[in-house]
Amino acid sequence: MIRKSILAALVAFGLGASGASAAGGGGHVEDFAFSFEGPFGTYDPAQLRRGLQVFTEVCSACHGLRQVAFRTLGDPGGPQLSEDEVKAYAAEFDIYDAELDDDRPGKPADKFPVNNGVGAPDLSMMAKARAGFHGPGGLGINQLLKGMGGAEYIASILTGYTDHEKEEAGATLYENTAFGGYLSMGPPLEDGSVDYEDGHPNDLHHLSADVSAFLMWAAEPKLVARKQTGFLVITFMILLTSLLYLTNKKLWAKEKRKA
Repeated sequence: MIRKSILAALVAFGLGASGASAAGGGGHVEDFAFSFEGPFGTYDPAQLRRGLQVFTEVCSACHGLRQVAFRTLGDPGGPQLSEDEVKAYAAEFDIYDAELDDDRPGKPADKFPVNNGVGAPDLSMMAKARAGFHGPGGLGINQLLKGMGGAEYIASILTGYTDHEKEEAGATLYENTAFGGYLSMGPPLEDGSVDYEDGHPNDLHHLSADVSAFLMWAAEPKLVARKQTGFLVITFMILLTSLLYLTNKKLWAKEKRKA
């Protein structure tokens, strides 16, 4: 049951385009301390592997990552699976081959299958499609300070259930503090839902943070490379500005002495 409910629940509480049965919004988003935050932040490969495990054992029953190729699981900055591990992991999925007109085991060059749950959204870009932090009047000031917070939004949804329930139109709704209202889906994760291969703590907080970090990587796998490029560009601009300033001082020094 849990396997089929993780992020299908996200449909019901605002991460997807359909499936919501109760209004919400304006809830509390917790500021998780992710390793990839800040100008020098990087993904934690061990956390991404744990998040991949949560996605595989729970989320993939209903949701896909159609923009993510299996081979990227071995790229630097990602989960960094070995070549053999990538091949073995891809083979666990059945991929439809138009030439064969049938399913076949996945290959590293294939992408994750599309979602196979009714109305379940694809999660490839979900961590960038949702913003967790906003500034006063929607100015986005907090996004400059904390980042967009899409991963925090997902993690907060997964950990934001309370014990309050209510009946509405014959359905049971569950209160969620991150959504700011009631959801038609019950809590999709709980302590111990997944037994980590590396023995890492598997309480609700860690499970939610790990799968959210993985979905952030899925949405922006080149985040670290982009930060490194930005740092080099800024360094170059500072150096160039300094050289131009010194050159200007040198060229006009005689004229200024005459004045």
